[in-house]
Amino acid sequence: MKKRFNNKKAEDAWQVLRIQGEFTKGFDQLSEIGPCISIFGSARTHPLNPYYEQAVKLSDLCTKHGYGVISGGGPGIMEAANLGAYETEMPSVGLKIQLPFEAKENDYIDNLVDCRYFFTRKVFFLKYSQAFAAFPGGFGTLDELFETLTLIQTGHMRKVPVVLVGKDYWEGLMDWIKKTMFETEGNVSEDDFKLFKVVDSAEEAMEYILESMVMDDVNF
Repeated sequence: MKKRFNNKKAEDAWQVLRIQGEFTKGFDQLSEIGPCISIFGSARTHPLNPYYEQAVKLSDLCTKHGYGVISGGGPGIMEAANLGAYETEMPSVGLKIQLPFEAKENDYIDNLVDCRYFFTRKVFFLKYSQAFAAFPGGFGTLDELFETLTLIQTGHMRKVPVVLVGKDYWEGLMDWIKKTMFETEGNVSEDDFKLFKVVDSAEEAMEYILESMVMDDVNF
């Protein structure tokens, strides 16, 4: 029993060192990328999907307004985000996560950060982004979206623009948040709806991000 306990302590100690090393390497790679906007979305979105096209367009608009783009580094919406920023003067960053599937990085990344842990990856997203855009996605996209909103809501990170692209996709979730979470259960406040906006196009998303930055005086 004591031997197993000591082995566990040794494993924990090595894990702490791996975590520390991942933070150190990531901070070193990202410390000079400049202002960026993170774009979330499904790894399974096909290049012919209209949301893929909108993600490319939003990324391109970001670079034209002086922002680099950060994605999860994989295929789908992440690829679209990096594609729109690739071969521009602004950085195209990929935060790749090690997974048993959908783990290969896309071909449009200037600065690749390889992450073993989801929580270190999230820290990099939150620390180096001046705004967040969520396209249709699955559990991972929802996880990233709601963690961002929670940290802003609770004051554990600075207030930044958060925009959801695709009204048809997000409509059901928005209805549930409003009717069940807010009106029925009172688990969110009316002010919480001001933390994000749902739009239908890349142009609307960019307009909202820029207007919010001016209103909230977001600093880099």
